[in-house]
Amino acid sequence: MRHTVVQRELELRLVLSPERSIPVPVRLGYRTEDPYAVHITFHIDSEHPVDWTFARDLLVEGVFRPCGHGDVRVWPTKVDGRGVVLMALSSPDGDALLQAPVPQVSAWLERTLRVVPPGAEGGRLGIDDALDQLLAR
Repeated sequence: MRHTVVQRELELRLVLSPERSIPVPVRLGYRTEDPYAVHITFHIDSEHPVDWTFARDLLVEGVFRPCGHGDVRVWPTKVDGRGVVLMALSSPDGDALLQAPVPQVSAWLERTLRVVPPGAEGGRLGIDDALDQLLAR
């Protein structure tokens, strides 16, 4: 099975306070060999980029309505009249609130959904083929 990667470089805003945010360059990544997940790589001022991985469904739903709990929460809002998606990420190392532009995130998500439509993720993992082979023995 051929694997596909859908990536997009994007600038998010790290929200420091209601009045202040700073730009953070990121790479959104989606890989068909890991079809349920999205990967966000933050290129911050450190030797090693910071990677976050969470469910693609969470980001898809979060463009339209608040969702998630625990380590990753996503919800839509407006900032200066523009649609944005807010992502609250929590880890033992700290918390971050990120703001992403809806048009760019939605366009990237649409590309991932064309590669692996919702509900088709399990077929990309090859579990059904492996199970068929196992049962055929």
